[in-house]
Amino acid sequence: MKRFMLSLIIIAILQFSFTGPEMTVDVPESFYDFKMKAIDGSTVDFNSFKGKKVLLVNVASKCGYTPQYEDLQKLHELYGNKLTILGFPANNFGKQEPGTNDEIALFCSQNYGVTFQMFEKISVKGDDMDPLYHWLSEEKYNGWNNEAPSWNFCKYLVNEKGELVAFYPSKVKPLSDDIISKIK
Repeated sequence: MKRFMLSLIIIAILQFSFTGPEMTVDVPESFYDFKMKAIDGSTVDFNSFKGKKVLLVNVASKCGYTPQYEDLQKLHELYGNKLTILGFPANNFGKQEPGTNDEIALFCSQNYGVTFQMFEKISVKGDDMDPLYHWLSEEKYNGWNNEAPSWNFCKYLVNEKGELVAFYPSKVKPLSDDIISKIK
């Protein structure tokens, strides 16, 4: 029996040494509990989005989907009274967002006239995934969705109550009927 117990302990130690401790991430319970850094360094309190729909998009400047910035800006201009668009630069896919926050802000402004809210560059997948993207892509936090971004320009729609209601992959354009119908 002692030999069996010793074997179990050794297996547990070896397994722990190869897998490491389970990583824990501090993910706020509510969408409105998030506070994040805007691309200009100021803090944005998500509590300020109560009563509006919010479209969150992981963006990149050197991607085949980068022209979606233009449609995101149009969406912002057409439905800004009902919808807030939040752009999250990320360098997770093909290293297509290598720039600094200042370079990204300049690129978006000069090339697409972006005036919707942009944030500091974050990670949207992997071991360093930002807590916001844990909330967006893990059912245990958002109540139903397990879809993490598969590429740049994936979109998540949160309703006026702070509930995640839709996920759209990169190929779904910001001005698609599916997105527009959920905004109206």
